[in-house]
Amino acid sequence: MLDLKLLRENPDAIREALKRRGSAYPLDALLVKEQQRRQWITALDEQRREQRLASEAYGQQKAAGTAGAPPAALKALSERIKAQEQELKQLEAHILSELAVIPNIPHASLPVGDAASNEVVRVIGQKPTYGFAPKTHMALGATRGLMDLERAAKIAGSHFPLFTGMGARLERALINWMLDVQTKEHGYTEIAPPYLVNRASMFSTGQLPKFEEDMYRLKDDDLFLVPTAEVPVTNLHRDEILEESQLPICYTAYSACFRREAGSYGKETRGMVRVHQFDKVELVKFVKPETSYGELEKLVGHAETILQRLGLHYRVVALATGDLSFAAAKCYDLEAWAPGLNQYLEVSSCSNFEDFQARRGNIRYRQAATKKLAHVHTLNGSGVALARTLICLLETHQQADGRIRVPEALRPYLDGKDLL
Repeated sequence: MLDLKLLRENPDAIREALKRRGSAYPLDALLVKEQQRRQWITALDEQRREQRLASEAYGQQKAAGTAGAPPAALKALSERIKAQEQELKQLEAHILSELAVIPNIPHASLPVGDAASNEVVRVIGQKPTYGFAPKTHMALGATRGLMDLERAAKIAGSHFPLFTGMGARLERALINWMLDVQTKEHGYTEIAPPYLVNRASMFSTGQLPKFEEDMYRLKDDDLFLVPTAEVPVTNLHRDEILEESQLPICYTAYSACFRREAGSYGKETRGMVRVHQFDKVELVKFVKPETSYGELEKLVGHAETILQRLGLHYRVVALATGDLSFAAAKCYDLEAWAPGLNQYLEVSSCSNFEDFQARRGNIRYRQAATKKLAHVHTLNGSGVALARTLICLLETHQQADGRIRVPEALRPYLDGKDLL
């Protein structure tokens, strides 16, 4: 959520930021409401002062034994104050609801435009070549008995995964290995979060109110299946005050992820490219504002470690302003190459939200030198997402006979197997 003070004092900066995002949100009506709110606060403060003075005068009369019944004017003033306080609460709730649908300010370094303006920052490795026509993960998975998408559709419907045999082992091995890398090598603390979260948690991270229709919700309990472990992990410190000495706080968590929206049709939804349920290891950081962009670069590097050790060709892409997620100020996508599909697949998004989520979730820290409170900056990234990473692994490491070479880093998690 944006800082209301910034909106009030520098609305032109917000207008320019929204313009760079391609958003046409009308700020003028909100600014009028904010001006009205401040006027009401000033008027209420004056009436409360008047009430206090009148109450003190009446109290002195009672002490002197000269007071009669409470003045009608004092009673009327008290009732008027109560009514205006209720109106102010309603106005503040309206302002909050409007602020909740305004996206974050994009970082100045980002290219301006839609997805076509995304900027490739670096490319790692070369696209693999083969002496045969590379197969898709669907063909490889069916031939090797690694997945069964037809039975998945029978059980749950289209766009759900079902791993079988060594496919299930491979999925589990990837999750365990990725968690080990982030905890043992990069210093993240592992979290095993709930897969259901409440409305306040979804609001805090920016999924609500804008994206409610894309989420799976249990209407009887008003709980949501997590779209990513970012949601429960970021909310670990909702409504808390951290000490500066605790920062940065770095968490990693595995969760299944659930999203109703299955994306576009055709090529983009073949096999397991877009599914309603997928596994992901998430990275979440709580950091000081002055260090947050350095921490973002570190986080991207931690996600890249996974792709490099899996022997995947990939590229790092800085998203343009119009392609940013609602809550992000800056985001890098990691896109791995899938030879069978002949396309790059996004397997990680690494974002700095600055204080946008922290304001929504009231996550603050106490500065050591001044003892003042400030909002932390929150970051998160996939470290990394399955099943797309598994798609790229299968298609990249396929052999002419249809077997799959196991990357060396995963072999200890698969009883030393080097081929599937």
